[in-house]
This record gives sequence, C-alpha cells and structure tokens, in this order.
Amino acid sequence: MSDHYFAATPESKATPRTVTFSAYGQAYTLGSSTGVFSGDRLDLGTSVLMREVPLPARPGTFLDLGCGWGPIAAVLATQVPGSTVWAVDVNTRALDLTRDNAARLGVAERVRVAAPDDVPGDVRFDQIWSNPPIRIGKPALHALLERWLPRLAPDGVAWLVVGRNLGADSLQRWLAEQGWRCERHASAKGFRVLAVRPPA
Repeated sequence: MSDHYFAATPESKATPRTVTFSAYGQAYTLGSSTGVFSGDRLDLGTSVLMREVPLPARPGTFLDLGCGWGPIAAVLATQVPGSTVWAVDVNTRALDLTRDNAARLGVAERVRVAAPDDVPGDVRFDQIWSNPPIRIGKPALHALLERWLPRLAPDGVAWLVVGRNLGADSLQRWLAEQGWRCERHASAKGFRVLAVRPPA
C-alpha cells in the first residue's frame, strides 16, 4: 500500500529524484523523493498558484503550509530577498527535503523548516501560500485552516489553490461563513485560487 503524503513518517523506502520547474522567470532544480506529495514533478495546483499569484511586493514573514519538498518556500526565499519563510509539513521526509533544497539554493538561514507544533505561537505571517491537503477530509481541512489563518497579520493574505472538482467553491463559502474575506483571485486548469484576508 502506498504512503499517504500527509503521513508523518512514510513507510516506503526513499527513492531520490530531481524535479525541474520554472517560476517567476527563474529555473529551479530541486531534490524530491517517493513518499511525499507529488514527488516526481511540480504538481499542477502549485504550478497554477505560482503562475496566478504575484510575488510579495516587499520582504516579510511568509508561511508555506503543507510544503512538501519545498517548491513554494524555495521560490519565496529566492525571489523575495530579506524574507523569512516558514515551511511547515507533517511529513518528516518532506521536511528533510525542504531543508536540503533551501541549503542547495543558499537560503537555509531564511527558510525555517518545522513540524506544525514547532512553530512558535507568537509568529505572525504576512502571507500564507498553500495547496492544502484536501484529501484529508473536510473536518480535518477546516481544522487546519482554523489553526493557521488566525495567524495572518491584520493586513495579511492567504493564497489557497484548490481543485474546482475537489470543493473549491464550497470551501470559499465556508470561509466566508467563518467571517474571512474570501474572493476568487483566479481560475485556471480546473483550479481556483482563493485570496483569504482577515475579517474587516
């Protein structure tokens, strides 16, 4: 039986891989492996997210929520110098890969790789970027967002990419019902990109 990418400790043997992709005019070649989300390529949702969302206009503290092998963290850290990027995942193999990739790019000192419980409670984020793990189920997904969205700075924004056929529109409605200002920023290739901001 294959590992769930949201398992804390993958049971499968790690098979190293290399993934190459481009984002914001720069080419990246990063390490990946079996046992992590989309271990053989940059997944389509994350690709849509990085194509449709503008880079932060100024340095800040950012969160890559569900970082996998770290493509979003790598892009934010290299493209927005002076920023601190927290890369958070429950999968220990993913965290190791993200750490290695940050070192490979020379940004290890600005990429804080951590399990969810290891992020200090007083850290606030100017932006959250996430291709959230929809397949963990609606209750767990809602709990995940209820944990992290309140850590946005008052003028912060969370960028979420969700498949239309995986409940993007119902998630947008649910977020609005919880008081978040949530708008559809873009639609592409079967995905919605949602911009979520704190209540006014």
